Amino acid sequence: MDPFSVLLSVVICVLLFKVFYGGNGGPQNFPPGPKPLPLIGNLHIMNMSKLHLTFMELAKTYGSVFSVQLGMQKTVVLCGADTVRDALINHAEEFSERARIPVFEDVSKGHGIVFAHGENWKVMKRFTLSALRDFGTGRTTLEDKICEESDCLVETFKSFNGKPFDNTLILNSAVANIIVTILLGDRFEYKDPTMLNLIKAVNQNMRIGGGFMARLYNIYPNIMRWIPGSHKTVSKNIAKIYKFLNETFTDHRKQLDVNDQRDLIDAFLVKQQEEKLSSKKFFHNQNLTVLVTNLFAAGMETTSTTLRWGLLLMMKYPEIQKKIQKEIEQVIGSAQPRLEHRKQMPYTDAVIHEIQRFANIAPLSVPHETSQDVTFRGYFIPKGTHVIPLLTSVLQDKAYFKKPEEFFPEHFLDSEGKFVKNEAFLPFSAGRRSCVGETLAKMELFLLFTKLLQNFTFQAPPGVEVDLTTGVALTSIPLEHEICALPRN
Repeated sequence: MDPFSVLLSVVICVLLFKVFYGGNGGPQNFPPGPKPLPLIGNLHIMNMSKLHLTFMELAKTYGSVFSVQLGMQKTVVLCGADTVRDALINHAEEFSERARIPVFEDVSKGHGIVFAHGENWKVMKRFTLSALRDFGTGRTTLEDKICEESDCLVETFKSFNGKPFDNTLILNSAVANIIVTILLGDRFEYKDPTMLNLIKAVNQNMRIGGGFMARLYNIYPNIMRWIPGSHKTVSKNIAKIYKFLNETFTDHRKQLDVNDQRDLIDAFLVKQQEEKLSSKKFFHNQNLTVLVTNLFAAGMETTSTTLRWGLLLMMKYPEIQKKIQKEIEQVIGSAQPRLEHRKQMPYTDAVIHEIQRFANIAPLSVPHETSQDVTFRGYFIPKGTHVIPLLTSVLQDKAYFKKPEEFFPEHFLDSEGKFVKNEAFLPFSAGRRSCVGETLAKMELFLLFTKLLQNFTFQAPPGVEVDLTTGVALTSIPLEHEICALPRN
């Protein structure tokens, strides 16, 4: 069934549920937006596969704070670096809740960290930040592990002898191994079937989650749960991950030593024991399962996708690739890249930042929800309103970036070639719901990207034009492609 037929079917079903539609205009002084139609709201003007493109266009008409209606759900969209920073930093508490998105709420039930709510989210965030610090984020021990993984990555790339190959699962596996080391205290071989099954489940969910059927399910969950489609696969994939993790937790419990905690799971299980006498229970099995799934999926997919964009952009702009390699030769030579080198490599650092900005991995961020009534920039937004901080509009803000739609590393360099920070660089979002893995991701991106450029020159397969079009997914993924990694040694 084609998408329009599905939408028509859903509308008819909703009509049967609602004999009369009141056309509620919302509270007084609510942010402006396009006039909604009965039942479908503004769906008729939406690019359902790439909502951020529609929102960018609407901002030109309605300004930096506007509203849309997706089905029956009123949503506020925040656009531009100043507006998004104002909301997430200066009004952090008011915008700190997570919107309840049916396709994710079904599998998380408010547990874990990414889609958690209220006090549970606060407890899980405190624990996660503490555990990530304890098990190496920002420390030499974890840097060593990333360097070891980079060696495995180089050997795998070399095995193709310069011939074309798809790097998706290889980069997925390399990045996954780093987060798995923190979570489980172990790593997998790149061709390990368990690892590949977990990665494929996450990747498929990312693609489904950004597709038409899943978005329709989030808008009309009571109807769509009875209609067959790809949205039903999400729960099946999550069940596979949960099964693997629950078996892993059982093994950890058998070997748990309170005085020798090996990884994040051990740390959680110790907290679970300490909490037995408490009336409030946060460190229960459901939270552990969802938390580890969140960290595995988010830690693996976003960073590996950023690296894929990085290599694709090097193929597209060989002159930039050469400048990075020249800087690597001057600063590192043939030695192992280390974090201490980053300050001596402003051009490479600028390119990595520009890759993140240009790739725009999380164009919609993850939707927020107002935790209380708030008056923001002259508009009244009631408690429980879905809010989208449009990260696309931040990373492409013309007030902060000279060439927002181009790949231009000079966005992060001054006239003397020194690295400069930019307030609109928010690929990890900002405020209380910003990515807890930001420090880890920055370590991974510098060490892995630099190692690859030190060892290879990347080219498109003969006769193939590099295509920078984004695919359809929750994150901005490249289209399927192959690369050629030509050894430099």
